[in-house]
Amino acid sequence: MAAWLRRCRRRTVGLATAASAAALALTACGPGGFDDGGSGDREATYKRVIEDPHPRPADVIEAAGAPSGVARADDGSLLLTYDAENVEDDEGPAATAWRIVGPVGRTVAEHAEHTDAEATPAAFKGVPGGFVRVPPGEGAEGTYALDVRGKRHEVILAETPLRTRPGDVLLADLEPTLIYRPATHTAAPPAGAPDDAVRLAVDERGTAWSLVQPLTDDSYSVVRQRDGRTLGSTAVPKPYTGGILTARGGGAALSLTRGEGVRGLLVTTDDGGHWQTVLDGGIPWKDLTRGPESLVLELLTDGRLLVGEEDGHYWLADDRTNTAFHELNTPASFTSFTVDGTTLYGIADATTATYDLVKGEGLWISRDGGRDWRRYEQRG
Repeated sequence: MAAWLRRCRRRTVGLATAASAAALALTACGPGGFDDGGSGDREATYKRVIEDPHPRPADVIEAAGAPSGVARADDGSLLLTYDAENVEDDEGPAATAWRIVGPVGRTVAEHAEHTDAEATPAAFKGVPGGFVRVPPGEGAEGTYALDVRGKRHEVILAETPLRTRPGDVLLADLEPTLIYRPATHTAAPPAGAPDDAVRLAVDERGTAWSLVQPLTDDSYSVVRQRDGRTLGSTAVPKPYTGGILTARGGGAALSLTRGEGVRGLLVTTDDGGHWQTVLDGGIPWKDLTRGPESLVLELLTDGRLLVGEEDGHYWLADDRTNTAFHELNTPASFTSFTVDGTTLYGIADATTATYDLVKGEGLWISRDGGRDWRRYEQRG
């Protein structure tokens, strides 16, 4: 399931990266902005922000603290999303905002909205030329694109399935399953996807990887397709069932679950030619106790896998064989984690909405495999 569906709303994170290495702290809100003189002042200001029918982006961003998601366009621009939810109830007023930061780290566009705490927060994916919003619900309504200047563009929702090709982006893999073609601003179901597919991943080569579970038995398999043609299939070893699926650069990985826990990985590094089962590798699988839906499974562009749990521990493969892993030292407890290229991104945030900030709150970035981390701070 896509990260925006399988993670709680305060912890959703999409694709993250840094537009520039240099940055200054987020600027204060100015007159009428956030008062951080104390937790009581912050609570009062927070409530004012979420109750404001026309909130300012800077106020929402200051109230939220950490971004809920970060997406990168091909020119290096970033889109950061922020959500300020109702702290005291699952219902009631809330506010959301997005900010686009250019390649040199300057804000080029921003937008904020008053919303409801029960509404699905906006999530975006980076695409050539800008960003595309992930469908906010079971239908595809509400999907649109933004260019790197913040101008909104219509996304055409096509009923005719598209054959996946290089450059296509998996927009949503469940209810509905949609791929997005940036060149035509078109979103449509993928052609030839198995009817009994329960997971889908699409890599940058246009290869579609499906986790299939036939209705007639309890067996699972991974099916590989390109341009609507089936290229191969491999069975998931018993007694395991398939979980999270990820693919990139000719490699793919599937988490193996047994009962209520994740117990290993099924991995290929040669475009599905050969598969290996990883049941050890230095990862204490029995210590992953938060459940399969809290699993973080990402492939770096150099072929290494990152494995971990939201608000837990994370391990990175020593090399692209993905047979041995080492635990990462992180500067804070990350409630969500993702990668872009070979860069690692972690978000430290509260697991539920709160008026105050948690220790180390914000977006953290590592470009050297987790040895050193820098807290992301953008220019004004």
